[in-house]
Amino acid sequence: MSRLAQNGGPILVTGGKGQLATSLVNLGGPRIRCVGRPDFDFDQPETLAATLDAIKPVAVVNAAAWTAVDLAETEAEGAARANATGPEELARLCAQRGIPLIQVSTDYVFSGDKGSPYVETDPVSPETVYGRTKADGESKTLAANPKTIVLRTSWVYSAHGKNFVRTMLNAGAKNPALKVVGDQKGNPTSSDDLAEAILSILAVVEKDGWKDAFAGIYHACGTGETTWHGLAVTALQDAATHGQKMPEVTAIRTEDWPTPAKRPADSRMDNSKLTHVFGVTMPAWQDSVRKTVDQIFAQSA
Repeated sequence: MSRLAQNGGPILVTGGKGQLATSLVNLGGPRIRCVGRPDFDFDQPETLAATLDAIKPVAVVNAAAWTAVDLAETEAEGAARANATGPEELARLCAQRGIPLIQVSTDYVFSGDKGSPYVETDPVSPETVYGRTKADGESKTLAANPKTIVLRTSWVYSAHGKNFVRTMLNAGAKNPALKVVGDQKGNPTSSDDLAEAILSILAVVEKDGWKDAFAGIYHACGTGETTWHGLAVTALQDAATHGQKMPEVTAIRTEDWPTPAKRPADSRMDNSKLTHVFGVTMPAWQDSVRKTVDQIFAQSA
């Protein structure tokens, strides 16, 4: 992947200490300027323009979002501000200043009943408040700023923050047996891989100048597919190479683990457009899980 030159203007990243924002800060070098609440807060719209005018970025990556999927079912207004109306205002302000925006979205914009990997032209059909607000965020940012790139990703994990891989490693260290949902398919995505993809996109935009053909929706998730059970087993097997005892991991059905928000049964996505337009190929998820587990154990050494 091509990398961002280090002699250009600042790149504004929203999302505070979230997984993707942290990865962008770690991998992007001194040009990355990360902001979060209270300095940048979609619930306080005046902070958006103030941040843009203070930092004067050449591009913005919106990694801020309401990601508490189940809580969104009862906190719809807050989720809508964070995922739709807030990003819309950010996109409008970026458009006024001629700034390209990368808006990060999710596989939850799909119902999960297609039966094959989704492509960008498939109609959205969200079945949760979270998915609906993220779909609204896509359409609103694209409409508000002609220089918007929407990146849909899925099943994000990292060596930092709260995520499925770290949860499984912690649970596996404490329990001889685990039960994990085995009938939902998707593409696990390392936040480091997603950050590298974003940096590569920005490098292309910077090198070639903005082209109208860049605008639109792209899928950016780990290459290859699995289930939550498969992801858990892989992560725990990698942990076993570091001396952690391998628990017994039993696959269960979705209905055996009820949640307030319905999860897509099959939210696999196709990354071909990302490769075709920007030359970005996402790594195999198994390789990235191994790297992440290695990082987790290196941190605790």
